[in-house]
Amino acid sequence: MTTVTATLTPAPSAALPPPASPGARGLRERLAPYAYIAPFFVIFGVFGLFPFAFTFYVALFDWNPIGDQVFIGVDNFTRMFADPRFWNAAGNTVSIWALSTVPQLLLALVLAHVVNHARLRFALFFRMAVLVPYVTSVAATAIVFAQLFDRDYGLLNWLLGLVGVEPVDFVQSTWGSHVLIATMVTWRWFGYTTLLYLASLQAVPRAVFEAAAIDGAGPWQRFRHITVPSLRPVIIFTVVTSTIGGLQIFTEPLLIASGAPLTCGAVRQCQTLTLFLYEQGFGQFEFGYGSAIGVALFAMVVVIAAVNYLLAGRIKADR
Repeated sequence: MTTVTATLTPAPSAALPPPASPGARGLRERLAPYAYIAPFFVIFGVFGLFPFAFTFYVALFDWNPIGDQVFIGVDNFTRMFADPRFWNAAGNTVSIWALSTVPQLLLALVLAHVVNHARLRFALFFRMAVLVPYVTSVAATAIVFAQLFDRDYGLLNWLLGLVGVEPVDFVQSTWGSHVLIATMVTWRWFGYTTLLYLASLQAVPRAVFEAAAIDGAGPWQRFRHITVPSLRPVIIFTVVTSTIGGLQIFTEPLLIASGAPLTCGAVRQCQTLTLFLYEQGFGQFEFGYGSAIGVALFAMVVVIAAVNYLLAGRIKADR
């Protein structure tokens, strides 16, 4: 019998890649952070920076999406500053902002101060409850407030009638529509602002308030000299964000004026800048003029941001 002996030859090992040079490793380490944050900048460039720059470009044209685009320079801006509808919309915007922002921030500030010192049994439930307006649909909010402020069957006019006041047509009057919209905005945002203030107040040691009380400081003095200075950075933040949101208010006036939503009534009594922009751009297809209005709104926002920067620098210097 013949014995066949098989010789097993080990398989050749896979070739390993040569080790990277120190220079290549250093390059990868330097580029890795930029690769991680690149998706944000790509998305921001496509959906943020490009529309922003394109708005400035379109504002220099008589731009019709289904017609010709004719370069007219600053004629859209000249027309805008001479247009009484623009100034009416700007005045409405500032009025609604003032009526909504000031009461909202003051109410949130006082409520946060009270809650921070009160012994509430259901503190967590309260913090969740004040966020209910914030998460409620704006459409549902508009329906409820339109019923409350209704001229014929509204609860508010019924209460005014008890003291002999004639019914007020809030939707059709200028000041009434401003009060209605401002009330909606205040109701929706004061809970969110309260939680911001409350979170900042809870970072202040309670011993500071107790020491002030021992020294004879009353509630008003503690509020003025401890609470407000402690909340200055957060107050500036909420003032700026509320101002920017107020300048861009759109949904609330659009929903309460169901008969003429884009003009917010027959006499444009509550038409804001964003509604005027939408009317000209998507209602009249004058995209050049609408873009000029958008540029003016952007300039207003920049001014507010500059004021915030100056205030923040002053507070930092005071410290």
